[in-house]
Amino acid sequence: MAITSANQLELLQTAEAVAREKMIDPGLVVEAMEESLARAAKSRYGSEMDIRVHIDRKTGRATFTRVRTVVEDDLLENYQAELTVEQAKQYLAEPAVGDEITDEVPPVEMGRIAAQSAKQVILQKVREAERDRQFEEFQDRAGTIINGTIKREEYGNLIVDIGRGEGILRRNEKIGRESYRPNDRVRCYIKDVRREARGPQIFLSRTDPQFMAELFKMEVPEIYDGIIEIKAVARDPGSRAKIAVISNDNSIDPVGACVGMRGSRVQAVVNELQGEKIDIIPWNEDMPTFLVNALQPAEVTKVVLDDDAERIEVVVPDEQLSLAIGRRGQNVRLASQLTGLDIDILTESEESERRQKEFAARTQLFMDKLDLDEFFAQLLVSEGFTNLEEVAYVDVEELLVIDGVDADTAGELQARARDVLEEANRKAMEHARELGVVDSLVEFDGLTPQMIEALALDGVKSLEDFATCADWELAGGWTTVNGERIKDEGVLEKFEVSLEEAQQLVMTARIQLGWVDPAELETEAEDTGEEEAEA
Repeated sequence: MAITSANQLELLQTAEAVAREKMIDPGLVVEAMEESLARAAKSRYGSEMDIRVHIDRKTGRATFTRVRTVVEDDLLENYQAELTVEQAKQYLAEPAVGDEITDEVPPVEMGRIAAQSAKQVILQKVREAERDRQFEEFQDRAGTIINGTIKREEYGNLIVDIGRGEGILRRNEKIGRESYRPNDRVRCYIKDVRREARGPQIFLSRTDPQFMAELFKMEVPEIYDGIIEIKAVARDPGSRAKIAVISNDNSIDPVGACVGMRGSRVQAVVNELQGEKIDIIPWNEDMPTFLVNALQPAEVTKVVLDDDAERIEVVVPDEQLSLAIGRRGQNVRLASQLTGLDIDILTESEESERRQKEFAARTQLFMDKLDLDEFFAQLLVSEGFTNLEEVAYVDVEELLVIDGVDADTAGELQARARDVLEEANRKAMEHARELGVVDSLVEFDGLTPQMIEALALDGVKSLEDFATCADWELAGGWTTVNGERIKDEGVLEKFEVSLEEAQQLVMTARIQLGWVDPAELETEAEDTGEEEAEA
């Protein structure tokens, strides 16, 4: 087959037809044709030659050119596609390295094999262009709902026809025991779109929490318009779900708007999710209040929040325990997902028993250390005193409000507490010295003798050792491993040293050792403040 005037226009017509069929740019098809013709020409003239083909976009005329590049003498390797500066002078007046010399060569006659090869190149290029178009189209639609038709089932996974492509609905992304047949209609959430060697992979889901959020957006105009905002979603697919909403307009009830007239709006979502029960909860910035709402229908009598540990303790009436936990822990699990906190649920009797144990332990501490009788020790605990430091260094006026305590008694109490603390400090320091603690750590401001002893037991015996510690190694923290939060014990955690205090102590040690320049820290702090102000 030769590229003659008889079939020049056919090239453009073919390119346009293929482009329309595959919904891609005709220019990409013409470029694929140019590359296929260039390959055929190389098989005719020699693979070492740099043959290029240009097809005129108006006339369809194909021009074959041979390109040679000017290189330095010692770099000449391919005599068919390169030439030296001296050799190039017969073509150019002042040739330079990098210049290209082009010569038009006659069109090639394409045999059956060459024509077949050219066809494969064109098909490959068209396929790649089609994949790129498909990826770009569905990448922009990730995070939205799409309707499709079941094509077939492969190993429990469903292949879904979604128009200009195919998506895969994996078995673990289906709700419960859903079953579909070919040609069944299905509504899915586009969870992810990935570019892979075999083409774009479009992963669909019906169990993703955002699928429910998008369904509410379709059913509730106020959510679509941004008047009501979905703050959090938690699902146990096919069984139960919780969704937290807030209204940006005080005149609109977010829960009522989502429920709809006689439950019409929420019922439409429930039907799509195979009867999944949905609790619609008002969002609240105050986390304890939000948690009380999230644990509905159970009643909550007390909430204790631990921000550092990202845990929350909930006390419920004894008869409400099973309701708060839910079947197989479902209610508390969904509430935990909704709030992002680990939740501990206690009954009122369990919490009362724990308080009694803490009361007894503190009473015994004061009886043993301050040589008090049980009644007087209980008085101190009842007034909120929890340790010897509070008794020793509290303002004397706070002791005088206790019944039966006068100025002399208060002074005696504080003197005893200080004596006990000083003796404990002396023993702690002696033990730390025995363990090898040096003066640089002993003289460092901010550490008590008990802290120094604890550090020494952990192998930290000098200021240099202390300066290399991480803040979480001192104050403790939490690490997430495989989705489970694991507690990291801190050396100074029992002394109630916070993460910020640990950071300050370590940085002060590094400054004293000359490891850190305070001026640089001030500059960084100023830059950070300016960035936050701009933001």
